[in-house]
Amino acid sequence: MESESFAVMKFCSSLSTGWIGNIRAGAMNSLGNHIKSSCRLVAFNTEHVCLLKSYNFYFPVHHFSFSLFFYFLSCLSDLVTDFDFSPFDDNVLATCSADETVSLGLFYQDSNVSEFIVLCLWACKGESSNVYFFEWCTPSGGLAVLTSNKFLFLRSLIPLFDPDSGLLVLSGKIEVTELLIFVSFLVCPSVSHCLTESSTRGIAMVPKLALDVASCEVLRVLQLTDKYIVPVSYHVPRKDFHEDLYPDTVGQTAATTAEEWWKGENRQVQTKYSTPVTLSLTFCFSLSYSVSPHFNCPAPAPQEVQVGCSTSSSPLTSPSSSAAPSRSPSSTSGLSSGFLPSPSQSTRAIQSMLGPSSKFRHVQGSILHRDTHITNLRGLNLTTPGESDGFCANRQRVAVPLAIAGGQIAVFELSRPGKLPDTALPTIQNTVSVADLAWDPFDPHRLAVAGDDAKIRVWQVPDGGLTDTVTEPKCVLQGHTEKIYSISFHPLASGLLATSSYDMSVRLWNLSSGQEVKVLKGHQDQIFGMAWSPDGQLLATVCKDGKVRIYDPRRSDEPTKEGPGPEGPRGARVVWVCGGQYLLVSGFDSRSERQLYLYSTQTLSSGPIATTPADVSPSTLIPFYDPDTSLLFLTGKGDTRVYIFEILPDSPYFLECSSFSSSEPHKGFSFLPKTECDVRDVEIARALKLTKNSIEPVAFRVPRVKKEFFQDDIFPDTAVCWESTLTGSAWLSGSNGQHRKMSLRPKDMAPVSEAPKDVPVRKYLPSSVYLDEKTDEQKKEELLSAMVAKLGNREDPLPQESFQGVDDEEWVRGLSHAHTHTHTHTHTHTHTHTHTHTHTHRCVILQFNGERGNSQISPQGESL
Repeated sequence: MESESFAVMKFCSSLSTGWIGNIRAGAMNSLGNHIKSSCRLVAFNTEHVCLLKSYNFYFPVHHFSFSLFFYFLSCLSDLVTDFDFSPFDDNVLATCSADETVSLGLFYQDSNVSEFIVLCLWACKGESSNVYFFEWCTPSGGLAVLTSNKFLFLRSLIPLFDPDSGLLVLSGKIEVTELLIFVSFLVCPSVSHCLTESSTRGIAMVPKLALDVASCEVLRVLQLTDKYIVPVSYHVPRKDFHEDLYPDTVGQTAATTAEEWWKGENRQVQTKYSTPVTLSLTFCFSLSYSVSPHFNCPAPAPQEVQVGCSTSSSPLTSPSSSAAPSRSPSSTSGLSSGFLPSPSQSTRAIQSMLGPSSKFRHVQGSILHRDTHITNLRGLNLTTPGESDGFCANRQRVAVPLAIAGGQIAVFELSRPGKLPDTALPTIQNTVSVADLAWDPFDPHRLAVAGDDAKIRVWQVPDGGLTDTVTEPKCVLQGHTEKIYSISFHPLASGLLATSSYDMSVRLWNLSSGQEVKVLKGHQDQIFGMAWSPDGQLLATVCKDGKVRIYDPRRSDEPTKEGPGPEGPRGARVVWVCGGQYLLVSGFDSRSERQLYLYSTQTLSSGPIATTPADVSPSTLIPFYDPDTSLLFLTGKGDTRVYIFEILPDSPYFLECSSFSSSEPHKGFSFLPKTECDVRDVEIARALKLTKNSIEPVAFRVPRVKKEFFQDDIFPDTAVCWESTLTGSAWLSGSNGQHRKMSLRPKDMAPVSEAPKDVPVRKYLPSSVYLDEKTDEQKKEELLSAMVAKLGNREDPLPQESFQGVDDEEWVRGLSHAHTHTHTHTHTHTHTHTHTHTHTHRCVILQFNGERGNSQISPQGESL
């Protein structure tokens, strides 16, 4: 019997999506359609046989990213003839196969677990069956066929009909790359044609509840090809939502149970009002099913169809349960009642839809001042193999291969930046071209260099750097039969080195004895990269044969675990993340696009649990992982951009952060230990960037407000990785070690977790608020009080009252004298001039006496 498996893909999306690649659709042996869709899952035939796995990757949905899981089902022992999803439960899939069995599959939300129930059917031997063929009458008569420009094909068409809009989609399984998809209104003769790029193995219509009605999407079809699932979306050109395009659609609540239908009851499924509120949200539920081979189908509890919430119930339940299983909508399921949500509920719903965010998302990379650069580099070797990082650095110095005969290597001291002289510099004479090189993590003076002659030379750099050309290595390791790819020191044991070669082997060397101690086998092609686990017990490799392998060198020379890796000969890298729980592989997909693959070390054979695309570039992304922050830095040779991701142990696994870009391409990046970071400036990583003529330090900082405090939330205790925990001989004998940790907090800085909380400053309301609450009398009194307070309310005498008056006899004499002169000398005013001034409260007469030379003020001026 031929076994067959098919994949079920979950897409939590209500919007149109892009192409979904790397699916590997199976052969066209099935008599039915090869792809079916529900609101949450897509099922399709694959070429995998006897394999059950979960596959997670991301695709752009508007401005969001949603997680996709792949379930590979191998419980079917024969050819799958047809399958379909339950219209009342997006997680239930029914399949039928050639071995006369019907299987019901249940796929749990947010999990890669699935359960199946197999029902045996009775054999139809000796029974006659009739097959009826119906013609589709066209105006010209005859059968409906697909035609091309040169040939005539008589093939069966797959019909998909949408009763709400009256749209009919017709597609045929054809071998040529031209495919016609007809969309026709049954009430009018107009027909729309869609020509796709690849041949079709099947088509499926996405349910109405998963359409993007806000953009007037009336129909979406998923086309299954050999390697892709291509969504074909049909939109009506409208500016906003139109109710006439979306009549009430069928809901997801069953009208009757199977027992009631057998008894003759007929009821219609309740409809839903098609609005962007009800249809544009993703319906995700937390399932709690218990499936057993014997099950009942009790009537579901009556439920009211509410706007914005899916209320379907499942027909599957355990024997001990008499009620239908309950399902609680998540925060993204829309409105749970007829009332509008509060602002806080809406905020939480939006945050849940957007997914988690990284506290490092605004990380900023900047090149340090020119005073820290090493400039005037000349004769760099820009043709190192793709498996090499191109150069290497430690806390004290950096080694750079030169394009000079004899495989020369330049060593520069980081403590002496500046412009290099134009004269020749002292170098290391490796005698052959450099394939890869690495510093000993526990000895900053020891440099291991792999050459094209299949030998590893270990060099010792004197204190203070090179003063003369070094021609004699400390030791030479020889054992590989062909050119070496890469070298890697053990992270815990001193003097232990791993190398990979064109002879498709990985060898372990003990530098103390200068001997080869282990040979790891099992690779079938070129080894792209290798990496030690954080605890130093395991070694992971990624190979050109499309496999990712994990070795336990002290137990076996064969891989203990193996899984599918990136495809193609373009190159790949591997690194351990999340404390050794996962493997991250950077490589290329079948379309030569750079991809990141995340594998669980426990289920390596099941393939990657998550993938994310990077971009299109010929160079392999070289990863660096910071275990303190869980940040992954990626860049390639000749790139101008450094990608930064935060890796999570749970979905969505990848959180993209701000990237660093430079004006010109770089030749490589080498990251320094955490102790080289300036924690006072919230610097979380420091690297050296190699360009064609300089070495430039790059600092990655996180913007924070309270920089006077130590940011202990992003600076945990770091491992002292420059100190070995055991010797290579002790590790080979079975011992294990662990790095001690140290705090990066300066003594004069307090942690931000202990910083006093800011007291909120009281904000006073505007005066209009207080005035509105008072009566008119109160306002008048306050106004008067304010004027008095400003102008003053003192009882001081007037200024003129402080002047001293004249005697009475002088006043009378002066007054009579004034009258005499006034009447006798009307036109001559030789001696006296009289002026009268009027005041608001009193009348004052001023007399200017020429004889006395002064003026007098009459205190009786008011009576006059």
